[in-house]
Amino acid sequence: MDKTLHTLSLIEAAEGIKNRRFTSEAYTEALLARIASLDGGIRAWAWLNPEEAIKAARLSDRHLDSGEIPGPLLGVPIGVKDIFATAGVPTEMGSPAFAGHIPDKSAKIVERIETQGGFVMGKTVTTECAFLHPGKTRNPWNPDHTPGGSSSGSAAAVAAGFVPAALGTQTNGSVIRPAAFCGVVGFKPSQGLIPITGALTFSHTLDQPGIFTRHVKDAAFLTASLADNGSQLSPSIDARSTPPRLAAIKTPVWEQAGKDAKQNVRENIETIQKGGGHVEEIELPEIFSLAHQAIRTIMAVEAALNLEELHRKKARLLSSTLGDFIAEGVAVGEVVYRQALKMRLNLQVELDRFLTKYDAIITPPTTGEAPETLEQTGNPTFCSIWSLCGVPAITIPVGFGPRGLPLGLQIVGSLGKDDEALSVANWCEGLFSFPAWRTKP
Repeated sequence: MDKTLHTLSLIEAAEGIKNRRFTSEAYTEALLARIASLDGGIRAWAWLNPEEAIKAARLSDRHLDSGEIPGPLLGVPIGVKDIFATAGVPTEMGSPAFAGHIPDKSAKIVERIETQGGFVMGKTVTTECAFLHPGKTRNPWNPDHTPGGSSSGSAAAVAAGFVPAALGTQTNGSVIRPAAFCGVVGFKPSQGLIPITGALTFSHTLDQPGIFTRHVKDAAFLTASLADNGSQLSPSIDARSTPPRLAAIKTPVWEQAGKDAKQNVRENIETIQKGGGHVEEIELPEIFSLAHQAIRTIMAVEAALNLEELHRKKARLLSSTLGDFIAEGVAVGEVVYRQALKMRLNLQVELDRFLTKYDAIITPPTTGEAPETLEQTGNPTFCSIWSLCGVPAITIPVGFGPRGLPLGLQIVGSLGKDDEALSVANWCEGLFSFPAWRTKP
């Protein structure tokens, strides 16, 4: 082959195994060698058992040798964020409060990976309970910088070539932000498209699964493989017959973006226009200025509802960051909480109305490059509106900032129109040249 195995896209890996150009065992061995070489400095894994991964790969090869009709993911190892229950495997939520926790039953999305022929390579590092307190993972582009969070290990593992795809979750910015910081594709589908059952619940209104890949077509392929029955999402993306109509949105928090992020947006708009896309620079209706307070209120109240008992019993094992947020949620009155939920519904209606004129929105995914810190995971503010509304959002890597770290472009679609959002993202991806994995120094 003209590529080393760890650089293959998800689709290339799945097709290579299916067509017997290489075995799942050989592919998994190549990924494990990559991990052994680089993960000492990246630390993407909360749990990894190479022997178990090889056993799963060999079983996949035997299924294929027996003439079994392969599922779309047959023989492909996937990274799984360590808040998804995984039967017989430690699932510790990024916290010593869950040390030694081994579920008997897997989350639905993990079961779906396995029914589609894939297997769990390992559990990727999450921040504490998928909130803000960082885990051990470093940014693959520069280990002094955060990889983002809360799906830190999943983003880093895909960026470093440890797996072709990984699962994450997003309540506010936990897929889009680390994907942008690590220079990979991050996709948060429409809420409800992929099952969340079996993951740690932080906010039952807002929690959504998401995925990390190195190409948009891989994101569509994996999402279609994992989506709930009845989904009309296609596993492939057809070439667009016409360039997209896009709304370039600064959002009400534009002043929080750094100079590099603002310059990146200007350059992205120029690139898209040169490629034939129609871009209108416009702002959302004034009501969206209330979105950030609404999402914080919902998150705080529901974190208190879902984690207050854990905090009461094991406060000494939890960070003050989480404890303070739970206390904030306890202090919010019921009327304020219900008003925030009502605002969310109003904003969903307004956003759907706004998008009738456009194929998608483009906006920054982050305030800039990954910050030079391991004490926090960066600002999620450019993800908040889209997470609150539950709409599909995807970030693609488009270049580098002044410190040589990745910058992304976020594409946002209408609720339930994930095919359209992915189509636009795929079209945009074709305009930018970006390395799809981190090469070994």
